[in-house]
Amino acid sequence: MTSQVSRRWRPRSLLQLVLLAFLVVMLPIAVLMFQAGQALSELSYLADISARQAVEQTRRARALSNLALEMERSARQYAVVEQPGLMEIYASKLEEYTALLEAQDRLLPDNPDIAALTEQIQTLEALPTMTAEEISENLDAFVSFGEHTSAVREATNRYIDNRIEGISAQAEEVQHRLWLQTAALVSASLALMLLFTWLIIRPIRQIERRILTLGSGREPAASYLIQGPAELVNLGERLDWLSVRLNELEAQKQQFLRHMSHELKTPLASIREGTGLLSDGIVGQLTPRQLEIVELIDTSGLELQRLIEQLLDYNLLQHNQTADSECFNVAALIQEVLNKHQLALDKKGMQVSISRQPIEWMADRDRTARVLDNLISNAIAYGEDAGRLEVRARHHGPTLIIEVANSGEPIDSADRERLFEAFYQGRARRKGPIKGSGIGLSVAADCARAQQGQLALVDDDELAVCFRLTLPWNGDGILDNDKQAQHSMLKLDSDARNRQV
Repeated sequence: MTSQVSRRWRPRSLLQLVLLAFLVVMLPIAVLMFQAGQALSELSYLADISARQAVEQTRRARALSNLALEMERSARQYAVVEQPGLMEIYASKLEEYTALLEAQDRLLPDNPDIAALTEQIQTLEALPTMTAEEISENLDAFVSFGEHTSAVREATNRYIDNRIEGISAQAEEVQHRLWLQTAALVSASLALMLLFTWLIIRPIRQIERRILTLGSGREPAASYLIQGPAELVNLGERLDWLSVRLNELEAQKQQFLRHMSHELKTPLASIREGTGLLSDGIVGQLTPRQLEIVELIDTSGLELQRLIEQLLDYNLLQHNQTADSECFNVAALIQEVLNKHQLALDKKGMQVSISRQPIEWMADRDRTARVLDNLISNAIAYGEDAGRLEVRARHHGPTLIIEVANSGEPIDSADRERLFEAFYQGRARRKGPIKGSGIGLSVAADCARAQQGQLALVDDDELAVCFRLTLPWNGDGILDNDKQAQHSMLKLDSDARNRQV
């Protein structure tokens, strides 16, 4: 059942999470687009208003200059011709000038030129009531009037220029603000993208780790819940179910192997006991032909027992990977393993050569013996009749090297990559009545790995097949093998005198 705790903070499906991620990531970009549009609209409106006002103010300033010239012209003409209509024109232009000046005063408050013009207008308003001679005497007032009018026009132009500069500064400020907003909102979008990417990737990685754990055969230290969309949570629950099911199948397999081994060894022990009684002549003397058949049955039973023991070894090694290190003599161990196969070697007619140099080494003796037993057994089974078998041992500092090589047919290159896989049997055919199980080399490789060592097929200059076992020193310190060899030399020489190998 999907945990309710895992659903508090997440959508119920992967599609909802992706859509939510898209909407949330796009939200800062949409805000940025809206703010940019608002800023551009504001600048566009401000520029339009400023342009209109600038045109209007420029026209008003120009109109003031034109009206001042027309007023001066009408006054001078009246002073010459004294035509009443000219003063009417003058009064009309003065009234229009006064209205424009008031509007300009609102644009440029506290302007000294406008204040001077306002005072002069009071004087100029009295001209229509004066005689021609009085008007002629006051015509000089139009000189300063025109100068102040020109000054007002220049002040208006400066005001418009300042207004344009202000708009430019405001545009730069808006641009700067938009850049900051863009950086902030784009950063927020990237952060949201990373967040939602993590929310999507995290359960996938959890599932990946769970699958790798299942594939490696190791159970996690504690069960953990996949957190994420419902589809991935359900997938994690299916993986938990699969893990439980695999454990059940593994337990059934182990139980089957134990029962099968027990059921096979019980009748096999009776068969071997019977062949032993027949060989000893308990039930009567056997003819040579009968004795040969009994020995064949006993040999086949021994081979079958060895296959069963290999199967049990493989089963044990799958669940016990700890090594029990002890110091032992490598040469003595090699001789001990060879003694177990002496009858098979004699029957095969193989010439055996072993390393007689005593080497004291710290490792798992039982597992090392099991590796040698499987390699020598393979050499007997697949090696050449009346061929050669060599077992070499040497050490380089903290590393022990043992090589088991035999003559015969080389191992096919297609079989080399899968040579140490359990239950894999290559193209080479086993010599003898019993077919191999295909787990001997797998058991040997597992024994080597349990000691942090390695078993590998290597090329040899003299013999066709050569397996090399490499073991590290699994103790606190390295012993001086030259000094430790003396106490085991007597035993090794005694064994060599008793049996010529």
